[in-house]
Amino acid sequence: MVFTKSVARRAVVAAAGAAMAVVAVALPMSGQAAAAPTAPNCTPADLAGVASGVAAAASAYLFTHPDVNDFYASLQGKPRDEVANDVRTFFNANPQAHSELQAIRQPMTDFRDRCGLEQPDRPLLGD
Repeated sequence: MVFTKSVARRAVVAAAGAAMAVVAVALPMSGQAAAAPTAPNCTPADLAGVASGVAAAASAYLFTHPDVNDFYASLQGKPRDEVANDVRTFFNANPQAHSELQAIRQPMTDFRDRCGLEQPDRPLLGD
C-alpha cells in the first residue's frame, strides 16, 4: 500500500492529538501536586513522554500493518456499542495483532499503574 503525504500527515497529527489528549487527562493530576507530592516519574511531562512514545509506536505499527489500520479506519462513525463488539471480534480473530498492540500500549499501562491512575474503561484492544 502506498502512503501519500496526506495520509502520513494525518497519522502524525492523530498521534500528536492522542498524546495531547493524554496530557489533558493528566492536568487535573498536576493541580493536586500542591496538596500531595507527585510520585517520582509521574508528572504531566512524564506522561506526555510515555504517551508520545506509545503513539509513535502505534503509528508505525498501523503503517506497517494495513489490515489493522484499515480495521480501525472502518470504525469511524459507528455507534460505541457496535465499535466495542467489532473490536472484540477483530482481535479474537487476530490474536497476534492483539498481543502486538498490547505490547505497544504496555508503557502507558505501566505508567498508569505506577502513578495511581485509572486504566481506560474502553480500551481500543477489546480487553
